[in-house]
Amino acid sequence: MNAHEEAEFEGAVAPSNDDEGGLDSDQTALEDLDPLVAMTLQRDEMQVAAQQIKADFENYKKRVNRDQASLVERATERLLEELLPALDSFELASSSLEAGAEADLEKLTKGVALAIGQLQSAVERAGLLRIDASGAPFDPEEHEAVIHDDGDGDPVVEVVLRTGYKLKSRVLRPAMVKVTRAATD
Repeated sequence: MNAHEEAEFEGAVAPSNDDEGGLDSDQTALEDLDPLVAMTLQRDEMQVAAQQIKADFENYKKRVNRDQASLVERATERLLEELLPALDSFELASSSLEAGAEADLEKLTKGVALAIGQLQSAVERAGLLRIDASGAPFDPEEHEAVIHDDGDGDPVVEVVLRTGYKLKSRVLRPAMVKVTRAATD
């Protein structure tokens, strides 16, 4: 660069996005400069814009992650609040057991049944549904067969060994079942 071009370069002002002239006035100012200087200024402006977009996107990702974490935390809090009464009932039943021979078996049984009912009610409100399997046709999507009886008919659930559950419409845990094949007449 000669002295005249250096003076022109140092006196040049990078175009800004603040003025209302926009790209047209910026383009006119760049045309008055040496093409190399003009391209350098354009490149620098584009780098600044790209860095701003990158920073905005990073901030957006952080905000979305923070919002998702907050949503999960609130949902967890709500479920735990629903489960606390059942926990209280089980603790009362446990303290009744510690009382030993003085414990009334009928009261203990009612307390455990109450706690189970509270627990079932809380998980049902959260969308957990029991899979009704006993006597139903075997469905590998909802049932896990661990015992099979041979036969010629269609497989049917004879005994439920462990209850299965769905969360809304998705199988959370399949029912563990004994399957029999009833002979067709």
